[in-house]
Amino acid sequence: MEHGSNMLRKILRAIISIRRKRPASLDPQMIKGLVRDIMTALPDELGCDECLERLDRFVELVLAGKNAGEAMPLVQDHLERCGDCREEFQGLLAALQALA
Repeated sequence: MEHGSNMLRKILRAIISIRRKRPASLDPQMIKGLVRDIMTALPDELGCDECLERLDRFVELVLAGKNAGEAMPLVQDHLERCGDCREEFQGLLAALQALA
């Protein structure tokens, strides 16, 4: 039952996130993508706060030429699913690359 409860929380968070970005619409394609993401979610996946807490280490690995996704698969998975966190990652990476 706990897994179902976690799934429900993920659905609600995703819907709230979508509604904040596009308050007027939840089109069928968006809902289909949301359901796909939920059905493929990992039981131990990271939330945005946890991902952002680990992002500096992930970026350090990328800059060192290491396979960050292999070293930190939960962060990699979250970045593949979450556009907001992916933008944060790309911005941090670009800023640090510009300093190098």
